[in-house]
Amino acid sequence: MNLNKLALATLAATFSFATIVSAEDAKLPAASTKTGVTYATDIKPIFDAACVKCHDSTKKPKAGLALDSLEGVLKGAKHDKVLTAGDSANSKLVLVVAHIGDDPMAFMPKGKDAKKLSDEQIGLIRAWIDQGAK
Repeated sequence: MNLNKLALATLAATFSFATIVSAEDAKLPAASTKTGVTYATDIKPIFDAACVKCHDSTKKPKAGLALDSLEGVLKGAKHDKVLTAGDSANSKLVLVVAHIGDDPMAFMPKGKDAKKLSDEQIGLIRAWIDQGAK
């Protein structure tokens, strides 16, 4: 009997975790269908408008993350990479700009006049990462 309860509890926990992950996936805007997305043409203008105020390599970028150059984005932050080329759904950069996760303090952009990126902008960033982050 105890073995059955343990199996049932394990199954319930697994289902709960899957539901949480699915709920977060549902909140993540879809990747854009645009092809040939590049940092220089498509992504840098978004970062320049929303991120470079704090993440500029010519100043001391917050968390050591410079978003004003492709090299800076690919290098990542002080302690970790912020994207995995080909996998936007699991890239930290996408999750923080989409405001997904347990820590609202990690959501970007920040600041008095900061506004969350639009679903279209997030979708374009996702497409760029999924297409290899070039």
